[in-house]
Amino acid sequence: MTAPVIVWFRDDLRLADNPALHAAAASGRPVVPVFVWDDDPPDGRTPGAAARWWLHGSLAALDAGLGGRLVRRRGRADAVIPDLAATLGATVVHWNRAIVPCDVDRDEALVRRLAALGVTAAVGAPDTLHPPGQVRTRSGGAFRVFTPFWAVCRAQGAPARPLPSPARLSFAPDAVAGLRLDDLNLRPSTPDWASGLHAAWTPGEAAAQADLAGFVEGALADYAVVRDRPDQRGTSRLSPRLRFGELSPRQVWHATATAGDGAGVEVHLRQLGWREFAYHLLGQAPDMARVPLKASFAAFPWRADAAAFRAWRRGRTGYPLVDAGLRELWSTGWMHNRARMVAASFLIKHLLLPWQDGEAWFWDTLVDADPANNPVGWQWVAGSGADAAPFFRVFNPARQAETHDPDGTYTRRWVPELARLPVALLHRPWTAGPLELAAAGVRLGVDYPFPLVDHAAARARALDAYARLGRACG
Repeated sequence: MTAPVIVWFRDDLRLADNPALHAAAASGRPVVPVFVWDDDPPDGRTPGAAARWWLHGSLAALDAGLGGRLVRRRGRADAVIPDLAATLGATVVHWNRAIVPCDVDRDEALVRRLAALGVTAAVGAPDTLHPPGQVRTRSGGAFRVFTPFWAVCRAQGAPARPLPSPARLSFAPDAVAGLRLDDLNLRPSTPDWASGLHAAWTPGEAAAQADLAGFVEGALADYAVVRDRPDQRGTSRLSPRLRFGELSPRQVWHATATAGDGAGVEVHLRQLGWREFAYHLLGQAPDMARVPLKASFAAFPWRADAAAFRAWRRGRTGYPLVDAGLRELWSTGWMHNRARMVAASFLIKHLLLPWQDGEAWFWDTLVDADPANNPVGWQWVAGSGADAAPFFRVFNPARQAETHDPDGTYTRRWVPELARLPVALLHRPWTAGPLELAAAGVRLGVDYPFPLVDHAAARARALDAYARLGRACG
């Protein structure tokens, strides 16, 4: 019999534009598709609960697309894959190049172990627009600022065109036994807290393709204008699709770039560039989720306040836009990007709580929790990262709400206890008088909390802490 080839899926859970699968199909050999669940990764960053929920659905969809042939195993991939190759008599293992540093290291160990067995490692293109390390400064160094990084990306031209789904795949008959999907224990059971996620999302490549087409044909035209409006469906919501590789960035790029020449096209391509930049930074700083890129921030005088952190997580800060975003997150596993920035800024600058705590909460609750984008975003807000927003830029949550949720649609949806307040008071309920509160059925301190902090006082405290850091680092 012809020796089979193994195709190892990771965060590339799709059939179209999958270089590893495409190469395996082109070989003409029977294919054994494999997914390995490693619940003890080398960097300790097991996907959070919401991401695991998504992974379950995405794996189910992939398995269906493969005709129920996906072999699921648990353990370290650099041990599981060689064992499978030996059992099957496979001479080639296909996978796509890793972009997370700890995975890169593990892949190198896997290549060595396969070579010792006489098995070839065939590694396809990674899920980036350009191969890692290709975008460099003129002197050959690594970029730390986005704008020149993006200029070089654009100068290098469009990424490779997406590959089609294999026209034909032959599978090795009854190759090896695998685990049932439920055996991976990716979804919650007792209790099942994911009803909101079920209502909001359909994981899988088919749904991802539909979402991409819908965005390109609809919201992309006005994306440059409405992407900062959480009260409107103005963003692509493709981030979990990219996180789990239901779409490749090449697919999103070409679908966007060929949609016309409106302002939204370039702005959306720039968002793909930011994802690229995040992975570029992660390659330089693998501990980015824990260690500030600016070393001086290790001495920042953070506070410890468990009650305030709990109130922030629950969406009970007393600032409606902040609370709306955090409740949207808890219900759907996603939060609009403008709300993410405001909520993150509030935790860091109003409460002076460590950005690492917020990053860890987002890691556990976001369906799109990404090992590069998540810490880069938090460090950007904190002012501790590359190309970061300065620490002294402190968002005023009420003013942000008035600008980006002017009619209160988003806030009323997620903070319904304030829904009857007029918009002039909705974003600042603490300024309402007793009669106005009574007319809206709101009892501050009972139905909805008073603000945890006063904005002006919190801003002054944050600036003082930043000044003390500057003096200490002298």
